[in-house]
Amino acid sequence: MNEKPADIRIFSIISALLLCVFLWAGPCSLRAATSDLHSPEDGRVRLLEDSEYFPAFMKAIHSAKDEIVMSFFLFKTNGYSKSYTDRLLAGLVRAANRGVKVRIILEEGAGTRDSQVDKNNRETAARLEEKGIDVHFDSPHITTHTKVAVIDRRYIFLGSHNLTNSALKYNHELSVFIDSPSMAMKILKYINSLYK
Repeated sequence: MNEKPADIRIFSIISALLLCVFLWAGPCSLRAATSDLHSPEDGRVRLLEDSEYFPAFMKAIHSAKDEIVMSFFLFKTNGYSKSYTDRLLAGLVRAANRGVKVRIILEEGAGTRDSQVDKNNRETAARLEEKGIDVHFDSPHITTHTKVAVIDRRYIFLGSHNLTNSALKYNHELSVFIDSPSMAMKILKYINSLYK
């Protein structure tokens, strides 16, 4: 008399199995979404929303083996070791110290050296150059509004994030990580065209 009808027992068993599958697959899909950036697949793309950009970019810089090439409208450091941008600067210096070639192009300040963008970029450039990093400025005749980095001629960070504490920590920003050697080479060609 206490037994459930057969259809209710079957439904209970199926529900339990589906719950087990969901509980098992959930962590697997989470692991896949946060897996190592260095997949062998060409063309893999990962969206980096808001503050997701900074840890992904730092990980890629830490893992760089040969070359880091960057072009940014604004790279604003402040000399405080705990700030996101100064931590990024320190990561670039560590990469250079282990033999990675680091090259950065920054905006010259919309053609005027009196601009705040130019002032911030020149302060950061001085900090980078003091540590032996190769820094260049774009042509003063056109604004370079890029926010892009190419690592090891394969891994690309491209989007709206400037290198400021606000952009890396607080703002709504949207960028993508792309694993594509062919696209990386096209972007490097474009970046090389920005030198004055």
